[in-house]
Formats: sequence, structure tokens, C-alpha cells
Amino acid sequence: MEIKVIKIEKPDEMNFILGHSHFIKTVEDIYEIMIGSMPNIKFGIGFCESSGPCLVRYEGNDKKLIELAKKNALNIGAGHAFIIFMENAYPINVLNAIKSVPEVCRIFCATANKTEVVICETEKGRAILGVIDGSKSKGIESEEDIKFRKELLRKIGYKL
Repeated sequence: MEIKVIKIEKPDEMNFILGHSHFIKTVEDIYEIMIGSMPNIKFGIGFCESSGPCLVRYEGNDKKLIELAKKNALNIGAGHAFIIFMENAYPINVLNAIKSVPEVCRIFCATANKTEVVICETEKGRAILGVIDGSKSKGIESEEDIKFRKELLRKIGYKL
């Protein structure tokens, strides 16, 4: 058994969702969720098939994001993993809908942070053990930090 760390390759501010599923139909079901979620959303999906030809299956509505999803899915190469890159939307806009897809088993992360995927590889294949999503905590928020957090959430419309 070998442990590997795969860096997600993407532009710094781009959001993505990394998850695990159980069926080839996932890529089409997630496409339908994404296309119906927001009017101007752009996205690309990569899905690692884990039996038969073991291909990276893909969908999306933006060529650049589809290429990014295909590349990262192939780098991860863990059976039934999927990755979605998006623009003009945030994971919070689609996450519950994606989690409601019957074949979606798990979401590992939904972020724009620099992310590393911890992989276990054996003779049989690969599995995602977890993710390193961003940096280590540096301390506890102060009263000023709390004020900033609350103001930011209201400014961007996520709280009243």
C-alpha cells in the first residue's frame, strides 16, 4: 500500500466539489442538477469509472471547466470519485442538490482553497482517504473577527 498526495490544479479563486459515488450514471445526474440550478452557471464534471474500461467520464457546459475536471479526475484516479469545477456559482448553491443524487455517497470537500487529496493506492486501485482543504488554524477569532464575519455574511447576502 502506498499513500500519495494529489494537488488539485485550478485557478486560485475557482470553487470545486469533490465527492464519491457508486454508478456510471452519476455524471449525467450531476449534469442535470448543475444545469438546472442557476441560470448562468458554468461547470465541468469529471467522474472516475471504477470497473469495465475505467475511464474518466465527463460532462459540463464550459469547455475550459470540462478540461480542468477531466485532468484533475485523471490525476486523482480513485474509483467512483467525481469532481466539479464551477464559475458564476458557489458550492453552497448546488451542494444540497448534489447530495440528494441517489448514487452520491459522500462529499469530501467544497471549496476554493488550495486542496490536496490524500490517496491510498494498492495493486487493486486507488481510494480517497481524505482531503487537506486550506491551511492549519492559526488561533481563535477575536471580537473584531466575529464582527467582520457577521458583517461579511450580511454584505454578501447569506444572512439577514
